Amino acid sequence: MKQTDEVDDLLTRAGARWRADQEAPPEPDLEYMLSGGRKHRRWVPALAAASVAVVAAGVLAVLPNPKTPTAEAPASPVASAPAGSTPNAGTPESFAQGNDNLLVKPGDKVQVNGKIVAVPGKTAVFCPPLAVPAIGYPPGKEPAPSCPDDFAVKLNGLDLDKVPGITTVKGVRVGAAAVTGIWRGGAIDVEEQSAEKPQSYPAQNELQCPVPPGGWTSKPSNISSTAVTKFLAAHAAQIDGPIFRYPNGTSRGAPVVILIGIAHGDATAFREAFEKVYQGNYCVVPVLLSRSDNERISNAIGDLMSKDKTLGIYGAGGSGIYGGGASVSLVAYTPEVKAAFTPLGLDLIRFWPQVRPVR
Repeated sequence: MKQTDEVDDLLTRAGARWRADQEAPPEPDLEYMLSGGRKHRRWVPALAAASVAVVAAGVLAVLPNPKTPTAEAPASPVASAPAGSTPNAGTPESFAQGNDNLLVKPGDKVQVNGKIVAVPGKTAVFCPPLAVPAIGYPPGKEPAPSCPDDFAVKLNGLDLDKVPGITTVKGVRVGAAAVTGIWRGGAIDVEEQSAEKPQSYPAQNELQCPVPPGGWTSKPSNISSTAVTKFLAAHAAQIDGPIFRYPNGTSRGAPVVILIGIAHGDATAFREAFEKVYQGNYCVVPVLLSRSDNERISNAIGDLMSKDKTLGIYGAGGSGIYGGGASVSLVAYTPEVKAAFTPLGLDLIRFWPQVRPVR
């Protein structure tokens, strides 16, 4: 072997060892790719998600989910939904009326449905579906079941022996049941109890792009370009999104459609201006809240959650892929909650209480 060959061999082996010692390359920055480097909007943590989505500073990439009900998309030559047909939103007045139907006052007959926790020496409580930290405890080292006082609803007179499938974990009895009784403000005087019942909630349909004649075709998109990013940011008070839609699935070469929600102003004028900076598939649909509306309401809800624990709020978020109002998950929609949220706009928020009135 020539001397130069030996040197080459040494260098090759040294290079191989060096590469083996290096850390793996970082994953692609999906957030930057989708958002064009925009900063995050502030969102209050929500406890539920209805579809697979990648959230990046107001950009939603929504993948097809056959288990999620979707609205039928009307055909349109310009891929623009009819004005005034905001999915899930109805009208602001209908939101306010719907919330009032959930209002509970002391003395009202109410029902809760779900987790029951009974600590020895204390009144059994109903506990909402709170987020649980994903902490891996060694077997036998898990903490005893509990429910934070801010969210616990005392169940006066509950017969624990009649709670189906109740178990004891580290001295604490845990089960699930449907309980009906009289609301006493943070407590229920139990009148009836039975097995847990499936929860029913109003259906929400994801925003959909109307299909143009001939269907969607694959086109390159400059949605992450600086010009488009700045344009959408400048129209934050008018629009929501963009939302990435995949009408034909996510296979290579399948079309990607950018959905823009219009909350305020002239949709036609917006389209004309948008097309001067944007290239690619897109559609415009009506929504209830703009980016600015969502940010204002979500930040205000976050402040309420931090300042007043007695309101019993355990989750909230913006309108997201549904185009309706902001959402708030809480223990009960009471006169105190209504008063606290009135300055935010009750006609722009949908409440999801665990304590429901029995009419």
